Amino acid sequence: MGSNIEQSQDDVPHDQNLKGKAVASQKFKRHDSLDLESSKMPGAKQVLGWSVILKLAFQSLGVVYGDIGTSPLYVFSTIFLDGIKHEEDVLGALSLIIYTITLIPVVKYVFIVLQANDNGDGGTFALYSLICRYTKVGLIPSTQAEDKDVSTFKLDMPDRRTRRASKLKSTLENSNFAKFFLLLATMLGTSMVIGDGVLTPCISVLSAVGGVKAAAPSVMTEDRIVWLSVAILILLFVFQRFGTEKVGYTFAPILCMWFVLIAGIGIYNFVTIDITIFRALNPMYIVAYFQRNGKDAWVSLGGVVMCITGAEALFADVGHFTVRSVQISMCCITYPALILAYLGQGAFLTKHSDEVADTFYKSLPKSIYWPMFGVAVLAAIIASQALISGTFAIIQQSLALGCFPRVKIVHTSRKHHGQIYIPEINTLLMLACVLVTLAFRTTEKLSNAYGIAVVFVMVLTSCFLVLVMIMIWKTHILLIIAYVLVIGSVELVYLSAVLYKFDQGGYLPLAFAMFLLFIMYVWNYVYRKKYHFELEHKISPEKVKETVDETNSHHRLPGLAIFYSELVHGIPPIFKHYVENVPALHSVLVFASVKSLPISKVPLEERFLFRRVKPYDLYVFRCVVRYGYNDIRNEEEPFEKLLVERLKHFIKEDYMFSIAANGDNQEDAASLIERDVEMLEKASSIGVVHLVGEQDVIASKGSGFAKRVVINYAYNFLKSNLRQSNKLFDIPTKRMLKVGMTCEL
Repeated sequence: MGSNIEQSQDDVPHDQNLKGKAVASQKFKRHDSLDLESSKMPGAKQVLGWSVILKLAFQSLGVVYGDIGTSPLYVFSTIFLDGIKHEEDVLGALSLIIYTITLIPVVKYVFIVLQANDNGDGGTFALYSLICRYTKVGLIPSTQAEDKDVSTFKLDMPDRRTRRASKLKSTLENSNFAKFFLLLATMLGTSMVIGDGVLTPCISVLSAVGGVKAAAPSVMTEDRIVWLSVAILILLFVFQRFGTEKVGYTFAPILCMWFVLIAGIGIYNFVTIDITIFRALNPMYIVAYFQRNGKDAWVSLGGVVMCITGAEALFADVGHFTVRSVQISMCCITYPALILAYLGQGAFLTKHSDEVADTFYKSLPKSIYWPMFGVAVLAAIIASQALISGTFAIIQQSLALGCFPRVKIVHTSRKHHGQIYIPEINTLLMLACVLVTLAFRTTEKLSNAYGIAVVFVMVLTSCFLVLVMIMIWKTHILLIIAYVLVIGSVELVYLSAVLYKFDQGGYLPLAFAMFLLFIMYVWNYVYRKKYHFELEHKISPEKVKETVDETNSHHRLPGLAIFYSELVHGIPPIFKHYVENVPALHSVLVFASVKSLPISKVPLEERFLFRRVKPYDLYVFRCVVRYGYNDIRNEEEPFEKLLVERLKHFIKEDYMFSIAANGDNQEDAASLIERDVEMLEKASSIGVVHLVGEQDVIASKGSGFAKRVVINYAYNFLKSNLRQSNKLFDIPTKRMLKVGMTCEL
């Protein structure tokens, strides 16, 4: 399809930005999203001061580290499900924990993966978007040359070019299989992360509440713990609708207190019980552990991996902070606290191996048991909150890139950009969490399910990162090989261990991911098919002129009409269908094409591209409205008002460009500008009508069984139960006209 697309210079909308030409020739420094926002503020510096970075580092404690920070609640119990058989097994497991935390969250994520942020944003979709910008692997043929002029679209490219990068880039661009594989892998990884949003609240809350049973086993039975956990989970999801205003300042002190307490308890335990626990820093205990236990040691890796749950959040949540602030908070607070906590638990288990099922609570000094229980419950709730908020953000990204059905997105804060609430997803997550908690009942059983989702996303991130290293960073081949051999091999070993427990609960995240993947693929498949249909049936400028001329001979209604479409190249076929049924047009017509770019945000001043359909007296314009996957729509002012203001600027610039190119008389041009601007203002003041295409889709005759099921049943079921397209721009119902049309795909 892409080979048939030809675009003349006249068919490309012009950027209404006065500095468009200059922007195209500039190279922009790669920086975090927060740096970009602060640089636009009067008097703000582009480089953040240390006071701001340290403040952000403190705030990140409450958002990023809830999951990995609460892992000490259950790690040792999930490693030794059948008890500790040999004293030195504790040292072997502890050594595995220490080096796993050091290698994956610290070395991989903090020092390598965070550098692959997409203008400050992280996560699976951000990596996919980054790759899409450097290679033509997107499946929607909506790319325009002007997209590269957006200031956040470009990143600095190394001067040195390599044959290796060019060859891989060419292979990906020329292979439809590679394009589909990348998209499906992104969808699957995203589905796994959403699965974490279900499993994290369950295992965190169950582990924390289980502390009551350790103190009063006769009062708190397993059933009561489960139902208390369910009640906490329901309350957690009910309160989501109120948003997380100032979430960093609210949660950071609690998590900071948590890290201080677990570090202090760890120090207390290894000082008073076994100071020689530092022997575990010797990796030879890992070798001895595997020699002694064989297959059982390999299986226990499914429990060890629980110490790095939430490592992906280091990357996914970096957009709320900066790379430097996350690096500081991890290396200076979280990492030391976790290592000290696990050393203390290891020291405790060397003398009390029979208490491994409740290691965390049994190792607490009695004087601080109940205060620590309260902090643990709060920390578990915060860990759940972080994953729920992350799930909302992922759904927003997927929706913007055409990979998820339309759902209602509520922005709960005007100050904090990333704080959103999605009612439909919140309800589904709550039901899933309650059902999973009731079904699995214990953290040991839940850990089997949890591990697969965690490790799979890590492996996927590594695969995408290797592509980034080769094509974008132009990393030396020896460093790439070292990364694959060290970190990649470790992750694959962990993946094999967690897959071993597939029949013990590991099937749950895969089943959940397959369900979400099916929904995402169905929506994206039909989305692409609809785009190609519109592209094949687009209306030529000559046909538009002919149609407008015919209506001019009869009547043109006063006012401004905005036709909405996702087609970027040309006039959508819905226009012809409208004219055939309503043989009258408004005095000014704007065809607005909504487009999502593979970047996180598009600056407001660079959002609109315009083109005028000639001759000028038709008053017909094409407009491409560009959004990033994290942009908030209508955050500044109503869309129609913003469009009219930008269109006025374009009209003036278009005439000035014509004067410069053709040597026209400036006085004549000034009168034309005044006339056209007056025409636009008059039309918009009389009234704006929004024409939204409502396309019913059916599989074409002769389609196979699978295609008919996907389009006629699955897609149409999703569409009929979700939000309508007019919700995209909060179009007033009284001024909206839906134009129906049936498309055979």
